[in-house]
Amino acid sequence: MAYIHQFFDVLIASGGSDLHLGEGQPPKIRRHGEISPIRETPLTQEEMAFMLSEICSPSRWQRFEEAGDLDFAYEMDDENRFRCNYLKQTNGYGAVFRIIPTKIKTLEELGVPSVIKSFGEMRGGIVLVTGPTGSGKSTTLAALIDYINVTYARHIVTIEEPIEFVHRNKKSIITQREVPEHSISFPIGLKAALREDADIVLVGEMRDLETISLALTAAETGLLVFGTLHTNNSRKTVDRMIDAFPSDQQSQVRTMLASSLRGVAAQLLLKKADGNGRVAVNEILVCNNAVSAIIREGATQKLQDVIVGGRAEGMQFMDDAIWDQLVHGNVSPHEAYMKAIDKHRFKPFLPADEEDLANAAGPYEDPADQVKKPRLRGAHK
Repeated sequence: MAYIHQFFDVLIASGGSDLHLGEGQPPKIRRHGEISPIRETPLTQEEMAFMLSEICSPSRWQRFEEAGDLDFAYEMDDENRFRCNYLKQTNGYGAVFRIIPTKIKTLEELGVPSVIKSFGEMRGGIVLVTGPTGSGKSTTLAALIDYINVTYARHIVTIEEPIEFVHRNKKSIITQREVPEHSISFPIGLKAALREDADIVLVGEMRDLETISLALTAAETGLLVFGTLHTNNSRKTVDRMIDAFPSDQQSQVRTMLASSLRGVAAQLLLKKADGNGRVAVNEILVCNNAVSAIIREGATQKLQDVIVGGRAEGMQFMDDAIWDQLVHGNVSPHEAYMKAIDKHRFKPFLPADEEDLANAAGPYEDPADQVKKPRLRGAHK
């Protein structure tokens, strides 16, 4: 048994999501969003070097020593797999390990809006799953790919760094490629996918201009492209896609995006009010003629109105999703306030001392807040 397995065992037994190791610090785990130490003694240089190199191939270890960063996946046993990130920091070696479930949950088990399933039924275009780090984007995308795999006969190519969820062929053929083990970079892997008779391409991270440009081109040629971005809502997602390009190209890119974007699913994780885990909330944008026109004219501030008015098409505004969780008592007023876009809407339900702090941050101006609201569990009078 590898030395590091003792730390993995503690992480698994506690129901945590991430293990943080840093030379000169005690090992820590993240559980339900909170980080806490699992022993008092700091990790030494010898201990770190031994356990990190033990689960890493010699070629990868050499690459890490030279570059100072390394990403790969490690399978401890049939039931436990980890995404590993090695880094060099002020005190020496560091590493972060995230649990990757070996069993892929279904979209129904995740409780995401049912319209997300329709994104997997499309025959071309680009769909973006977005959210901050650790918001469950990869889990949602894995469930969507699994739905396609079970339902349709397609060739699905994934380009990831590293491969997280491992898919077995069901009705579809799934080709999973890891950067830089199987392809040097995301753009090179994406170019190659155009020659691999792919129906669907999943791009693990659309982090640079070349990747975004190639993803849009692939979507225009008839592929269904799934990509991720670190944005919190639909408007920011569209803006980020366009702002990645030089200003003289942005008009053309808006036209490309208006014709190829099929939908955006933005995701956040909120701490449950009872402290027992977290709950996902989603903003859903389904592209229709109105959305395409807004993107084409660069008026993304109008997207909120389209989303709020598009419930019949399966659209959902992020603050409405947070509101629903608050009304049902699933999340605290504080958590809803912290994650909301329009904080004025949630301010009245903060405890008195917290509302005083929120008021100090700015005036209470939103006229929509004058509408009478339902009484919420825990709301002060």
